[in-house]
Amino acid sequence: MARAVKPLRVLALLDRDLVPPDSLKGHSEEEIERWRTEYDVVSTLRAAGHEVLPLGVADELRPIREAIESFKPHIVFNLLEEFQGEVTYDQNVASYLELTRVPYTGCNPRGLVLARGKDLSKKLLHYHRIPVPSFTVFPIGRKVHRPKRLGFPLIVKSLTEDSSFGIAQASVVHSDEKLAERVSYIHERIGTAAIVEQYIEGREIYVGVLGNERLRVLPVWELTVKDMAEGARLIATERVKLDTKYQKRVGVQIGPAKDLSPELRAKIVRYAKRICRTLELDGYCRIDFRLAENGTPYFLEANPNPEIAKSEEFAQAAKSAGLSYRRLLNRILALGMSRARAKTEE
Repeated sequence: MARAVKPLRVLALLDRDLVPPDSLKGHSEEEIERWRTEYDVVSTLRAAGHEVLPLGVADELRPIREAIESFKPHIVFNLLEEFQGEVTYDQNVASYLELTRVPYTGCNPRGLVLARGKDLSKKLLHYHRIPVPSFTVFPIGRKVHRPKRLGFPLIVKSLTEDSSFGIAQASVVHSDEKLAERVSYIHERIGTAAIVEQYIEGREIYVGVLGNERLRVLPVWELTVKDMAEGARLIATERVKLDTKYQKRVGVQIGPAKDLSPELRAKIVRYAKRICRTLELDGYCRIDFRLAENGTPYFLEANPNPEIAKSEEFAQAAKSAGLSYRRLLNRILALGMSRARAKTEE
């Protein structure tokens, strides 16, 4: 169990364009939404008594090194979601922090690598008897030939992007023609390989997990949409995830999952822990499931270092479990410190 956290010097690594101001005054809701997470984390840590230095990072490691040498942080709070414009490069920053031997929050580099590869994570979890949708991958430049084992409907996503980037209602396809069109969209507009999965009709379930060796699973959360258009699928599209005006208009809600039997909740908790251990995830993460109509929770993806704005599902699930936002951030700091201590004791 993580120890209590005393006031610390915290170096907060942020995307260069998301360094927040000291106050929300004078900023529009649209502006605030861009850096809400960064503002919530920095302001809450300062209110908790920590000395926080926000550092905007883009494509160089040198500023991180210089800040470590001058500020001498006790720990780095890693809020980077990409490096050099690449989502999959975030593990390189974590690796660099490992080499500097400075404690840092969130997931270790190996866990980031295993989780970011959506195809690799599914293969590993299928081997460990976690239900996953059947899938195939189409790299850029490869002609689209649907394997016979994949029947319609299918859903087409970016292999590496997160935050539902590139996902829309058109991502669910019912013919080879539409499949080829959507794969081309991912290749050309998103610029990544495409992963094509069997579409699972059901509920969108999110499970937050805190911990290194000992894992604490937060209450099961669920995405619902009150006023879906006729014929629309209940999926976490880019608009559902990021467009606040759209969210209000169609009644997007993320809250406690209802009508789950004790046995099903226990199974989801077991799966979440097994997924974290298989993918070597630590710190904090969110596991996304698709709960099929027959009650089978299918693994969709693992999200190390997920969104932790005060209003987002991870923090809200923690709050429902008795962890205030301040306590949650302190717990994340404590987990980073305890992992660093464990390494020095090896």
